[in-house]
Amino acid sequence: MLVAGAGMAGLVAAVRLRELGVEPVVLEKGTRAGGSMLISSCVIWRFRSLDDFKEECPGGDPALQRLVVERLDDAIAWLESLGAPVVWQETGNPRTVGKRFDPRGLTDALVARAGEVRLGEPVSTGAAPLILATGGFSVMLARMRGLLVRSNPWSAGDGIELALARGGTMAGVFDEFYGRNMPAPPARIGEEDFVRLAQLYGRFAEVRDDDGVEFFPGPVSWSETDLVQATARRPGGTAWYVVAGPALSERIRDRTVAEMVEAARSAGGEVRELEDGRIAVHVTPGVTHTISGLRVDTSARVLDRRGRPIPGLYAAGADVGGISTGGYSSGLASALVLGLTAAETAAAA
Repeated sequence: MLVAGAGMAGLVAAVRLRELGVEPVVLEKGTRAGGSMLISSCVIWRFRSLDDFKEECPGGDPALQRLVVERLDDAIAWLESLGAPVVWQETGNPRTVGKRFDPRGLTDALVARAGEVRLGEPVSTGAAPLILATGGFSVMLARMRGLLVRSNPWSAGDGIELALARGGTMAGVFDEFYGRNMPAPPARIGEEDFVRLAQLYGRFAEVRDDDGVEFFPGPVSWSETDLVQATARRPGGTAWYVVAGPALSERIRDRTVAEMVEAARSAGGEVRELEDGRIAVHVTPGVTHTISGLRVDTSARVLDRRGRPIPGLYAAGADVGGISTGGYSSGLASALVLGLTAAETAAAA
């Protein structure tokens, strides 16, 4: 059994396959395991109820949403049983339930149990049976739209391209993505900076384009994904976050707005002190993962245009689309649940 991709979904699938008596080989075209999970904040969460999920992501596949809600708690407990270290026992968001893991510790725990992981080796087009977990087409979308890549540099849509060539079909809206507004160039941003440099305070700011026109008067969603996507649609793909003094003390997770502004400044981003005492930070979107992807069923089987499973082809992680269309949900949660599901379906075939 081949698994394409050594991120969250691929490693989870490999570990579960081995538990079920199947020896997988994980093919990772990059130079390291961990995918975008390794460079994320590593909060794995679900909405508190299926109704909440449907409300937050109204265009998503309700059957896949139900799968995530029903399986995630046990899946997180499974990760803990592997020795993956938990940093926070809660998400810090009253809308959601989940835990925050140490990304390096989680990656190491999965790699230790995944069996053979071959780095620098892409999957061949004729491979079967095959679980696709290559990370979607984040890099391609970012380059098409002139945006930053806020993910690993190998998520270029290889798995999706392979599945489409075998008759697979897509789900979701092509240009929807999850990401964060980041300090705009000339800021220097390495992959180790993706979490700490995220400018996650649009809800406390006036948001203006480069001509000074307020283009997103609000309300900004709690995840701010809507604001990030709106910024991406602006000419030049940039905006200014203008914040007043009281907003600087607001806290999002473990950081204040003032700390995020200073992080942007320290990275070489453009931070202006305005005459009226407010602060303006120049931002641009960074694409973490696409929301569109392959259409799968609740057994993680890739479906063709007539809704029929393609024999021997499964998908998980950001290669799958249509779960959170119209909103945002945890990509790591979907990767975890569908990685387990794909392994169980493939092992039983």
